[in-house]
Amino acid sequence: MVGMAGMAGRRRKVFSDPRLELQPLRTGQTNNPTNNNGNNNGNNNNSIISPNSAVNNNNSKSISPLSSPNNPVTTTKTTTANHGNNKFNPRLIFSQIAAIQSIHYLVLSFFFQFNYLFFGTTITIDRIFTGNYLNVWTKEGWIDNGAVLASSVFGAFLLAFIVEKSKKCLDFSVTLFSIHLLICSIYDGRIPRSWDWWIIHVLGMIVMIVTGEYLCSRLELREIPLLL
Repeated sequence: MVGMAGMAGRRRKVFSDPRLELQPLRTGQTNNPTNNNGNNNGNNNNSIISPNSAVNNNNSKSISPLSSPNNPVTTTKTTTANHGNNKFNPRLIFSQIAAIQSIHYLVLSFFFQFNYLFFGTTITIDRIFTGNYLNVWTKEGWIDNGAVLASSVFGAFLLAFIVEKSKKCLDFSVTLFSIHLLICSIYDGRIPRSWDWWIIHVLGMIVMIVTGEYLCSRLELREIPLLL
């Protein structure tokens, strides 16, 4: 009997283990499966994102490549464009020099024709390529002097129209003067020795440089939009 009572006590201890006992339900929880399914469905519905809302979110977060300051494609295009503008182009430079030189002689011939009509001077090619008719000390000499200086002023407008860069006006003006000096030397058979020729042509070159740089700078400033 004593042995049987001991075994019963052990069984009671095993079945009375608190780990095997059912835990009581917490306050606010029920065993209704319908409510649990509803809550789960609600959570699932909240976790599902519609495709339209996902697309809208992606669109709202996306940044246009043109508006992005760190866009490598835009930077590459800008760098390539600037490199193309500053690239040495001999054909373009030669065509600009030829255009300015040709129009310069055309305008100079027009002014000599003007002097013939209004002042009765003779028309000869020597007035263009020699210094025989240039004189800074006589009134008759200033008729041709004025034609040379007027053609230099017109050349400044040519620089603004053809070259369009103020930093290049010096180069093209000196090139025009150098080519004219070479042609005069070949035509006359010697370098011009008249001080009047040098004074008038150097003065005309200075006028062409200064006026051309002023006109080109005005055009360059006009192309920049000012945002107020």
